[in-house]
Formats: sequence, structure tokens, C-alpha cells
Amino acid sequence: MKGREKVPRIPRKNLWKRIWRAKYIYLMILPVIVWFLLFQYWPMTWLSIAFFDYDLYQGLSGSVFVGLKNFVKFFTGLDFWRLIRNVLLMNLYALAVGFPMPIIFALFLNEFRTRKVKKFVQTVSFLPHFISMVAFVTIVTEFLSPSTGVLAQIFRFFGKEPIFFLGKAKYFRTIMVFSGVWQEMGYSAIIYLSALTAIDVNLYEAAMADGANRWKRLIHITLPGIMPTVVVMFILRVGSLINANFEKIFLFQNSMNLEVSEVIQTWVYKRGMIKYDYSLATAAGLFNGVVALALVIMANRFSKRYSDSAGIW
Repeated sequence: MKGREKVPRIPRKNLWKRIWRAKYIYLMILPVIVWFLLFQYWPMTWLSIAFFDYDLYQGLSGSVFVGLKNFVKFFTGLDFWRLIRNVLLMNLYALAVGFPMPIIFALFLNEFRTRKVKKFVQTVSFLPHFISMVAFVTIVTEFLSPSTGVLAQIFRFFGKEPIFFLGKAKYFRTIMVFSGVWQEMGYSAIIYLSALTAIDVNLYEAAMADGANRWKRLIHITLPGIMPTVVVMFILRVGSLINANFEKIFLFQNSMNLEVSEVIQTWVYKRGMIKYDYSLATAAGLFNGVVALALVIMANRFSKRYSDSAGIW
């Protein structure tokens, strides 16, 4: 970019000297590096199963190499477009509803003037995040139960027949999205609250001196101040459009909502762990990862081209 100063390169000899001086600090991150190598990168070598007709008893050396056959089988299968449709519709719904909620909530908390009330609201909003997924799904399931649930009692009070929400496919995406908002909104707002604390208070004081009301200060100071954080979080969210919360979906899933609840992650689990078709399941998982990476790259380039944000790299 024109006008951008080049960062001077540190000579390799001086670089190694600086690393040696700070060797104990670098040793502190060694366990993290080892963890990533063992549990994140080494398992990726098994993605090669996608290119073989894998036999569990003979291993890769005894399995037949089939090239892209498993990918072709996945792309031409009857489930492919249904899986893509389900995961995209669910995540676009979550992006439209769930992404702005933590931002709005953080702005709402930022306007609190009573410190004790603000802390109480923050604490209450954080709690759902720390509930285990099994317990969380159980709570939601009981809440929506057509026999003992709170909604069922409200329906009966007004003389209406209770609805079995988890038994009707048309309600599944709404349940997933709004339960996710309840579970993660407070915790996700922490990032935006941190960004809000970094805004110079002198800007607010100058705006107030010029007669700007609360709404104008929000539009012209607060939102631009947190926009770089919003862009980075949006890029990461776009990268997960092809991914889904496997544990939550699998726990909510049943035979009556399977048409809209089956996504790539649950399909891979059933295909690989239940039907023992490791090669096809690995091919589907590899496809999912490559598409997610492509989405992140596209979103990052788009943000760098059409906004003032520097992106995430």
C-alpha cells in the first residue's frame, strides 16, 4: 500500500540472540506448541484416508488407493445437497439473528450507570455458557415439552393445544438459533465490552461539549470504535458457515426433525462411527474443512478491500 513504511528486518544472528535471552518465556509456550502438534496437526495426517478404500485391519499400507473416488461418491450422493442446504440455512439464520445480539447487548451494558446492576446483569447473562451442553439441551427440551414444559402450561392456560416443537421440523432452526443466543450472548459480549473500554473517553467529553446526544455519540464514536473488532468477529463467523455445533444438533436431533437437522458433521459421525465407512466420512470432513478455510480467506479479503479494517492477517 502506498505510504506504508516497510518494517526493518532483524538480522538472523540478532534474532537468535533475542530468543536466547527470552528462552524461559518461550519455554512457557512449549506445552501449548506440543499440544497443538499432538492433537491438532498430527491427526491431520490421517486425512489421507479420504483417498483410500481404507481397511481398518490392514491400515493405509494395505488399503487400495482410489484417488478422488470418495469425493465423487459424496458429491453425487442423495444426501449432499440436503446437508449443504441444512447447514447453510441454519448458519445464515444464526448469522442474521445471533451475530448482532452480543453487540447490542454489549452496547446496552455499556450504557448502565449503576455498577452493581451492570455486574449482576453480566453475571446472569454469562451463566448459560458454563452449563454443560447435555444439561443445556435437557433444560431447553423440558422447557419445550408438550406435557410438562412451561410453554405447554401457557398454551393450556389460553385454551390452546400444546405443540411438540422438537417433533416438528419447521421449528428446529428457530430452536437452535434462539437457544444459541441465550447460551452465548452474554459470554460473546465480553469481546465487545473490552473493545468499548479501549475507546478514548475524551472523545465522548468533546462530543458532549459540542451538544451531541447519547444517540449521536453511539453512532459517531462508539460504533466506529468497535468496528475493527466487529469485522474480525464477522470474518471468523463467516468461516464457520459450513460448520455446525455437532453436540447440540445431535442431542436435539430425532427422527421427526431429521430432514432439517442432518448436517455434514452428524452425517460424518453416523457414516464413519456407525456404518464404519471411514473413507467416505473422512472425504466429507475434509471437504467441510477446505470450504471453511476458503470462506475465511474470502471474508478476510472482502473486509480488507471494502472497509478500513486490516482483517485478521
